Amino acid sequence: MKILRFLLALAFLAAAQDTLTNDSIVKMVKSGLGESLIINMIQTQPGQYSLKPDDLVRLKEQGVSEKIMNAMVSKGSAPSSGAAATDADIPQGLDIGIYFKRAGKWEEMLPEVVNWKTGGVVKHIATVGVVKGDINGHIAGDHSKTAAGLPIEILIYAPEGVAITEYQLLHLHQEKDAREFRTVTGGIMHTSGGDTRDLLPFDGKKVASRMYRVTLEGLGTDEYCFLPPGAVTSSNSASIGKAYTFRISVE
Repeated sequence: MKILRFLLALAFLAAAQDTLTNDSIVKMVKSGLGESLIINMIQTQPGQYSLKPDDLVRLKEQGVSEKIMNAMVSKGSAPSSGAAATDADIPQGLDIGIYFKRAGKWEEMLPEVVNWKTGGVVKHIATVGVVKGDINGHIAGDHSKTAAGLPIEILIYAPEGVAITEYQLLHLHQEKDAREFRTVTGGIMHTSGGDTRDLLPFDGKKVASRMYRVTLEGLGTDEYCFLPPGAVTSSNSASIGKAYTFRISVE
């Protein structure tokens, strides 16, 4: 029996990959792993736990003991060491959105409203509906309120079912008292060289469920934005027309 539990622990450890989560703990408890073994894994492995009052109640209802929950709380409030230290500073209880680090603290990257220019005419997002092919985004104002130096660390908390690859990083161009960009909608079949002129590559490291860390280097001192998925596919979405803007400045 001890050998079986040890093998189960190894299997869960391999499946956990970067971090343990509430679901990982519940699975281990329901699989019959011993309390001391689970606590040892919590103390020695990186974890990203949701520990609001309602979360603790659900954990208790699913059979997680108070000692295990205490270990999760202690791990969540204590700094990690070694390779996991880079993800230990991620705060709990964030809303869906994009955040950036300034002076060692995470701050919200404020979104701005996007108007869309099609056929040479500027239209508000609610009038566009479903658009295929290339489209120009128009953001009022000559610069973003979010300014940061390089390298800039960014945290993207995506909605349920959305992958980091669905976000676009775009270079903004000055146009009188506004900023503009060109992007593409409707699928890869509609893309061409001109459609993707402002699209920039980036890599996102998954640090928790639906949460990704992005480090940007090598950008010029200019204006940029992250465009979330679905920005021009439905006039009924609450997140429609948002672009998370920022500017790179010399600090």
